[in-house]
Amino acid sequence: MIQFADDEVVPIKELVLLYESVGWLLYAADPDALARAVDRSSIVITARDADGELVGLARALTDEVSVLVVQEVLVRPERQREGVGTELVRRCLAVHPAIGRVIANTAGEDFQTTFAKTLGFTELATGLVLER
Repeated sequence: MIQFADDEVVPIKELVLLYESVGWLLYAADPDALARAVDRSSIVITARDADGELVGLARALTDEVSVLVVQEVLVRPERQREGVGTELVRRCLAVHPAIGRVIANTAGEDFQTTFAKTLGFTELATGLVLER
């Protein structure tokens, strides 16, 4: 059974292990920056298994009025395709249900784009990004 929480402060070590498990090594390489990014997110939802292991996390940024950006959805590979990611996103969206524009940051990754599409997200031809 998976337990979800929206008020958890996740220890840095657990964050690093989760990000490493999905191959996001750039994030894991700077644990302090990762912890700040998660801490400063508007919404953070965690998922833990029955043993208390962190198996998933979603974080989002929002102005609480007009836009919500689902920045990241991570689920340990061995727990993927069990509905954990879907529930993490559902819980992010439920925080501000009146917001009409929800953007999924897929970073151009095919698997993330495919996942977002299964949740009803559609691709937009508009929008630009500046990566620094």
